[in-house]
Amino acid sequence: MGIDIQTITQLRNQTGAGIADCKNALEEAGGDITKAVEILRKRGEIKAAKKADRTTNEGLVAIIKDGQKASAVVLACETDFVSRNEDFISAVSGYAQKLLTTPEADFKNWAEENIKTDLVLKIGENIKLGDFGVIEGNVLGTYLHSNKKVGAVVALTGGSLELANDIAMQIVAMSPKYVSSENVSMAEKEKEKEIYREQMKNENKPAEIIEKIILGKLNKYYEDVCLLNQPFIKDDSKKISDLLKEAGEGIAIKEFRKFSV
Repeated sequence: MGIDIQTITQLRNQTGAGIADCKNALEEAGGDITKAVEILRKRGEIKAAKKADRTTNEGLVAIIKDGQKASAVVLACETDFVSRNEDFISAVSGYAQKLLTTPEADFKNWAEENIKTDLVLKIGENIKLGDFGVIEGNVLGTYLHSNKKVGAVVALTGGSLELANDIAMQIVAMSPKYVSSENVSMAEKEKEKEIYREQMKNENKPAEIIEKIILGKLNKYYEDVCLLNQPFIKDDSKKISDLLKEAGEGIAIKEFRKFSV
């Protein structure tokens, strides 16, 4: 059968194989591109490695929760068009599902091999495994933004699912680095103080006043980087620490992770 040049070009772009090899594979596959890819793979004609240096600035986040365990996976691709492809969407979700039952080191090896030998060939773009992880806790909150390019998982020691999901949304919106100020290293605190002192060195204020100002600036810094110190995005009259206190005694944030493309 005659194979048109557009189909040959499509297969060549997808696989990196030569024009003649693509034409022969398509003829053998009766024009079916999926079958032609399989034929080229069996013949060792795939040049997937050529795609590995292409920039991957798009992609998706998938989060799967099962009881007291949640997994999240980021897959990066080259174009937004591919990030909306059903095969790509299904792959990200499938990877997150596999991570639930696979040790992280084993998952990484499996995913990178699967991407190279299967997904890149199926999708036709460079694809890379981004951030991934598993979080466990008594109460797990998750939030995935509508564009599916950023999400978060948080583990609480107690409280309601609604509270946990609200805090996960907070994490996506405000990008905290730490749970509380106690988690900020002394070196980081001293670095911030030195910056504030440098900012005020020409203001001729008494030393005790400068130290009070520095303390105030440091507390403001904690609002930016510490989850418990942040004003709640749904009600800025409350901090996240206030929400936990209102939810009941002993409820705390065990762990959180933000995942983004």
